[in-house]
Amino acid sequence: MTRKVILDVDPGFADAMAMCLVLGDSRLDVVAITATGGVVSPDKATRNVQAIVEQLDPKRLPRLGAAESQQALQTDGHLLHGIDGLCGAKFRVAELHHRHSSVKIIIDEVRAAPGEVTIIACGPLTNLAAVLRVEPDLATQLGHLIILGGTLAGPGDVTSAAEFNIFCDAPAAQLVFRSPITKTLVPIDVSTSIAFDYGLLDLLPDDSTGVGRVMRAVLPGAFRAFRQRLGFEGVYAPEAVAVVAALHPELLTTESLFGEVEVQGDLTHGATILDRRRNPESQPNMDVVVDIDTEAALDCILRGLTTT
Repeated sequence: MTRKVILDVDPGFADAMAMCLVLGDSRLDVVAITATGGVVSPDKATRNVQAIVEQLDPKRLPRLGAAESQQALQTDGHLLHGIDGLCGAKFRVAELHHRHSSVKIIIDEVRAAPGEVTIIACGPLTNLAAVLRVEPDLATQLGHLIILGGTLAGPGDVTSAAEFNIFCDAPAAQLVFRSPITKTLVPIDVSTSIAFDYGLLDLLPDDSTGVGRVMRAVLPGAFRAFRQRLGFEGVYAPEAVAVVAALHPELLTTESLFGEVEVQGDLTHGATILDRRRNPESQPNMDVVVDIDTEAALDCILRGLTTT
């Protein structure tokens, strides 16, 4: 039996990898891929989602959601992902005259299958917060929400305190954290325990396949940016790890914790606060991934990318 999934992304080369994984896995019924601004502007995110799906050309096309063009963001990811988000890959894309908003598509799909839809949120939580503002009762109709974001114990990646996705729209993240949605948080310092070296390029299928076309176009620029900006000979793709969290929860160690987001502090805006005290004052509101079987998770990702 397939599992209904919505992938909410702000592509991003690593989001492109996540899209390759979900659209190529027969266990998943990808009912929609929705765009949100984050790594790139909302308009570019919408275009990138469409461009990647066109390159992958899946047997069953998911619904595509457009990001809100007026979405306000605190930062972007151009230093590692390039101005276009896809590290200079020049994918052609057909012009669509009628686009449905990401928020509408999420509402439609969750309403159509109460309790059956898993959302993998790989970008800022703007769309999910907008859904909750419009249809607050959907919080109990969504089957599961996997959130890529925040930190467990390490520093942030966009500021010393905050992780990129949460920082981009901290009020939205706070609203989602406080909601009764059944949710799992995949923190950045856990997801980046998995890295990919240049050998990945040798394992990928050729350009005659969708995965080969997409990943061979985006990865060289990503490797170059990570080397130049971070001095790291490889790349992280946390979004791919979020997909593993959906497919193989047995590879994760989680703790039920109370999580909150700081929205006011000058130095700590966007920081994820997880109450790990022995006797916390608040009841847990999410499962938090605290460890992952890195070898097995890496193997799952590589098999997903290299099996055609």
